[in-house]
Parts: sequence; C-alpha cells; structure tokens
Amino acid sequence: MKKILFVTSEVYPLIKTGGLADVCSSLPKALTELGQDLRVILPKYPSLKTVGDVHFLCSLRIDNHLINIFETTIPDSSVIAWLVDCPDLFNTEGNPYLDAQGLPWANNAERFALFCRVAVEVAMDKVNRNWKPDIVHCNDWQSGLVPALLSLEKNRPKTVFTIHNMAYQGLFPVQSVYSLNLPGQLWNPNGLEFHGMLSFIKGGIAYSDRITTVSPTYALEIQTPAYGYGLEGLLAHRSDYLVGIINGIDTNEWNPDLDPHISQHYNVHSLHEKQHNKAELQRRVNLPVNNNVPLFGLISRLVEQKGIDMVIECLPDMVDLPMQLVLLGNGDKIFEQRLQNLARLYPDKIAINIVYDESLAHLIEAGADVFLMPSRFEPCGLNQMYSQRYGTIPIVRKTGGLADTVVDTLPESLANHSATGIIFKEAHAGALLEAIKRAMLLYSNHTTWQQMQINAMHRDFSWRSSAEQYLALYDSI
Repeated sequence: MKKILFVTSEVYPLIKTGGLADVCSSLPKALTELGQDLRVILPKYPSLKTVGDVHFLCSLRIDNHLINIFETTIPDSSVIAWLVDCPDLFNTEGNPYLDAQGLPWANNAERFALFCRVAVEVAMDKVNRNWKPDIVHCNDWQSGLVPALLSLEKNRPKTVFTIHNMAYQGLFPVQSVYSLNLPGQLWNPNGLEFHGMLSFIKGGIAYSDRITTVSPTYALEIQTPAYGYGLEGLLAHRSDYLVGIINGIDTNEWNPDLDPHISQHYNVHSLHEKQHNKAELQRRVNLPVNNNVPLFGLISRLVEQKGIDMVIECLPDMVDLPMQLVLLGNGDKIFEQRLQNLARLYPDKIAINIVYDESLAHLIEAGADVFLMPSRFEPCGLNQMYSQRYGTIPIVRKTGGLADTVVDTLPESLANHSATGIIFKEAHAGALLEAIKRAMLLYSNHTTWQQMQINAMHRDFSWRSSAEQYLALYDSI
C-alpha cells in the first residue's frame, strides 16, 4: 500500500470549472478502491460545496499568512480531502481562477504559490500528522511549484506531475519570483524561468520524477511546436519520463441505467427507451418534439480550443438540414452572443443555454443522437466517452484523447463491430460540415446506427484500468 498526496486546485463535486475536477475526483476514488492510502489537498475557496463533517486539522504560518487546514471527505466516497484555508488569499467568491469579468485574479501567482508551499509542508510532514506520502501527485500549473520546491528537500517523496492541458501554464512576470520568496536556486533557464517569466507548469515538467498526460496521442503532440507552447524541447528532452495514460470516467456518475438526471433509464438491451430522453430534452429546451430528425448535442466551454468558431460557421448550413442542435456552455462573450443571435433566428432548430447545468448536461448525453466535439486540441476529453456510454454517437476531430477513444465509422470498422463515432482531420468548418453530413447519412440507416450505438455502449471507459496504470507508474519510481 502506498501513501499518496494528490495535489489539485479543484475536485468534483466540491468545486468544478472543467474536466480537471472530474479526474481529480475519480482517480483518487479508483486508487483508494485499489487499496491505497490517499489524501487530496486543495484550497478552501468560499464557493466550495462541502457535505457532512468538516473539522479543523492543524495550523501553520508561512511568511505573514496564517493557514488552517481542515479535513473532510469527497462526497459519496471515503477519500479524505484536506482543505487549505487562507482567507487573506482565497477569500474570493465564484471561479477559483477568474474574476467576474473573466480575467485572472490579480494575485493568482501568490495564491497558488502559497498553496504549493503548504502542500510541500504536508508532504514533508512538517504539520505533524504522522503521515508522510511516498508519492506526491500534482495536477496542472496550479501545483507546478510543488515538485520544484520538493527537489530541495532531503528524504523527499517521489513526484508525479500530470499535464491536463498545456495551454494553461501559469505564466507570471519576473517580479513574482521576488515577491513570492522563491528559492534562488530554482530561478534559472533549466528551472522555473521561461523567456524571462516565471512558469509554474515548467516547475512540474522540469523537476518531477515522472510526467504524465491524459492520453498517449497528446503525450506525443506536446513534444511538437504545434502543441508544446514553447516547452516542446523540454518535454522531448524528458520524453523517457513522460507517459500518456487515458483518463477514465466515473461509471457510476455517468450510467444511463441509473442516472438520476434523466427521464427514462436505459441500457444496451433497451436502447429504444433512449427516445424518451430525446423527447424530454426537446421539451426542456423548447425545441419541437420530433423523433425523426437527429438531435445534435454540444457541451463545452465556448472557446476557440473547442472549435466553437467552426460550429458557428457551420450553423447556417446545418439549419438547412433536417436536424436540431442543443448547446450547453459558456465562455467567450463574442461566441455566446453569436450563438444566441442564431438561436433567435432559428428557434425551431437551435437551443442555446449559456450556463453550466450538470443536470441538463446528463440529459443532453442521454437525449441527443449525435455529440459534437470538434476540438482543435483535446488532451483527453471526457464527453466523447460519456456520449459513447449513453449510445450517443460522437463527431470528433482526430487529436489527442479524441483520437485514442473514438473509432471512426468505416466499412471495416462497421464489419468488425468496432465503429463508435465519426472522425474528421482538418480543423476547419468544411471538414466538420462533411462529418455532420456523414452522421446524417448514417442516422438515416436505422440498422447501421443502432449497431454503432451498441458498439459504443460496450466500450469500457472505467477508471480501474487507468488507476492500475498509475499504480504501475508509482511502483516504477
């Protein structure tokens, strides 16, 4: 049994802005089920949704900050969560990283540097809990200073750093180095310095014992200039220590046979029941109830990475086809506005929900026929896996985890019953529109479509095999 400290800035359902929270909930649960002794550590934001007992654990002082650590469990699990409470820095309502205008909090460097320093104190058991981890597993830039700071400690735990998205790097002006009181020996071109700026993510990449990312294809992509954001050289240099492990999904949370958010439960043997969810979804979003036209679903942050601009470009052509689209998400205000304008023009075809609504997200997965996920890059992606589990056929671009988890529908994959979706290659609206037309054609053949749904629903995306791969990685160091 290994002691593992899991360091992250968000955990579902305590706090969630994206897929990071899902992974940092599901993977610790799966590792605990495999018999590991695990603690998750995260900041105690005011917007944290804790359930049940939260009790004081200990205090410590770093610089001028008094920090209290509280203990609770991740809801619906036995996984212990340690909450780092520092009202001076984390007393901000709403989003953990962005203010109401969508701009990063001005003191993000200070906030997450302090969080990293607390994680190091806990990792070295300087908080006297009589619990010292064998492995410290860090996630994304917000925890990137932990491997760097631990590299200066004697008898330190081994470190793993997981890159969930290279696009978010935690880059700050050079002045931060001095105001954050970081050790001088970390400030060099082989350390935290990145073109004269402080890079949190580089701390994780340069100093951790192993680097992982969330799909094998993305592990290769980030070693190229197109996806490496200037760190491709360092990642290629450390490629012997870099591995891609595909994320799993929470198969209890996302299960059409048990899902409390949908109107009619179903499974691979009762696929005909899926249409009740389609009708309920159409009613919920005020689209005409019609089982004869394919309903396309899209759940996403509305940013260029996710290919939303390509979808918007396709929509005038899509509305000429016998189809409907329901979209859930928020993000770039310009994209939000353009989508809402199109929905007003075509109220019988397009329904736009500029919110995040977990219940509606589940109903879209259950009620849609097709799921759109045309990302420009996608380290792993979860919705394409949720979709397959719900018999909803994903249209994806051939990139990252999308390429690793969806099997394109071609004559040979139809023949051997492995086809589960539709893949297109080029990141432009024309290629996406062709994929949408392919989906419409396949949808018109009931037998073929149903076979694709059955293939998709038979895929095993559970966390257990991913957790076993992480455990083997921990053993190797």
